Amino acid sequence: MRLFALYRKSQSRLKIFPVFIAGMLIVMIGGLGWRQLLHEQFYAEREEIQHLRRVLVPAPRGNIFDREGRLLVGNQPRVSAIVYLNELRPQFRRQYIDLVREYQEENIPSQGHNLQVLARATVMQRYMDKVNQVLGRQDTIDARTVERHFQQERLIPFPLVEDLHPREYARLLEQLPSDSPIQLFTTSLRHYPHGPLASHSLGYTGNLNEIPPEGAPGETLATFHIPGTTGRSGLERAFDEHLQGQSGAMIWLVDPSGFQFDLVEHSPPVPGNDLHLTLDARLQKIAEQAIGDRRGAVIALSPQNGGILALASTPGYDLNDFVPRLSSEASTRIEEREAWLHRGIQGLYPPGSTFKMITAMAALRDGIIEPESTSFCHGFHTVGNRRFPCHNRQGHGEVDLVEAIRVSCNVFFYEHGLATGVDRIASESRRLRLDQPTGLEIPHESRRMIIPDREWKRQRLGESWFPGDTANLSIGQGFIRLTPLQMAAYTAAFASDQSFIQPHIIARPESLRAVSEDSSRALQLEPSHREALLQGMFEAVETGTARFARLDDHPVAGKTGTAQVRRRGETLHMAWFIGFAPVENPEIAIAVLVEGMEARDSFAGGATAAPIAREVLEAFFNPEEASDILEVSVSP
Repeated sequence: MRLFALYRKSQSRLKIFPVFIAGMLIVMIGGLGWRQLLHEQFYAEREEIQHLRRVLVPAPRGNIFDREGRLLVGNQPRVSAIVYLNELRPQFRRQYIDLVREYQEENIPSQGHNLQVLARATVMQRYMDKVNQVLGRQDTIDARTVERHFQQERLIPFPLVEDLHPREYARLLEQLPSDSPIQLFTTSLRHYPHGPLASHSLGYTGNLNEIPPEGAPGETLATFHIPGTTGRSGLERAFDEHLQGQSGAMIWLVDPSGFQFDLVEHSPPVPGNDLHLTLDARLQKIAEQAIGDRRGAVIALSPQNGGILALASTPGYDLNDFVPRLSSEASTRIEEREAWLHRGIQGLYPPGSTFKMITAMAALRDGIIEPESTSFCHGFHTVGNRRFPCHNRQGHGEVDLVEAIRVSCNVFFYEHGLATGVDRIASESRRLRLDQPTGLEIPHESRRMIIPDREWKRQRLGESWFPGDTANLSIGQGFIRLTPLQMAAYTAAFASDQSFIQPHIIARPESLRAVSEDSSRALQLEPSHREALLQGMFEAVETGTARFARLDDHPVAGKTGTAQVRRRGETLHMAWFIGFAPVENPEIAIAVLVEGMEARDSFAGGATAAPIAREVLEAFFNPEEASDILEVSVSP
């Protein structure tokens, strides 16, 4: 009886276990459901991250065209002989086994990892030898390069030979078996069909390993990049985002070793946007040829809307030397020629006698002189106990404003510049915005221009301002420093009866309209005063210092200048010309600067810069005579 009671008691306890087990099963099922249903997205994302990889493919950059639709910057295919590492895995394994066996047979101690590296390099060299046999090369594989690629970029094709010549490409295409792991892989490279043309302004590109992923699918995935390019200077840099395009993407399913298994998704790259310039390639070529192997700048623009027609800076460099990368030898050559500087927008020079126009405007606007005002030139002007010379040491005799501009008489501007004073001259210069960059779209325009006055000299040199400083400033000498672009913009503004004109090189709808009617940009010069300045500039070209800029069919207004600077203990000459044509309803304005590099370079505005301006002006008005000047250099 007692045993039966104990049995019944134990039976009641056993009934708890099925309940407990059922409860545990319910909890497990609930947990599984909770994870699978509520955390499905989380685990799906984890699975994607573990098993999917993204490869970004750079887009072809947009083209750059001149105002007539001529191609200035484009792309050309770059063909490489490549192999995908995942296709060689069986060979890597066999080579590794062979190496292990060989080392064991010869009792050579080794580490497994080192043999794996050697095995991969040996297999890769085997395929390189096949390429060498076809192309007649003797290239070798660097084991460290192979290993770095294997560890960091195994989804990216490994290049055996980059940048194949078309003949090499044809040979490989003809002689490689169709089932060979060696494939021909095409990317696009920047191409500059006119070589050094407008090199500083167009700019160059450089390699970009981390290409922009915006818009490409698979943002959360581990990503590999096929190298692209990015703008490093000039317009290539300023409008890099516009030209860059949208990267393409390939999403691969990978195995546990990280090799491609299956292509899951492919979105092709979208080419970048084109860029259209106001630049005239033909006029640019003529400007660069006209200045030749001398150092300087030629800038031509439209007084009607400020569009840049030519922006030459010499010496330049061949932009194709930067593709795919600039060699150290080419970089050294550019350095030795001092060709990195964009002299048009970065070079700072005293403007010489071209600045006399600003001195005259300051004196006229403040009533210091009238067009009839005269000075008597003895060949010098005395300030204190110092003689300031005129370029004509015999003197010009009595001259009025028009004659002073025609013959560029220093004495007239010494005398009336001193009467006007540094404060008025500096104020007029600032009103014409010569103290600040023009805002052209090309990057790195200089901001270090100098419009000197009393305060500037006190802060910079800790000295007082003297009358001799004003005399120098009156003729564009002394401390003043401006860029050729500023003088070109000022000239275009004066031609259009404005105090300022906004130069631009990017063609856009608003660039087709006339210059601003904003009253704040008005030249604010009496019509008779402006007429006198125009007459002086016209006569300077017809019979005066700028006569070498004269055209037979189109009247030109111009002003020459010859400035001196001290460098390395030598006095160097800077030759200037500014002008526009036709005098009535101007269509083109121009500034030319030729930089003397040695004391024996006896450059002068009239003899050196004016003839360059004439060539550019003549080509502008007679385009048919130089229609074939652009010789396109196509790389082989």
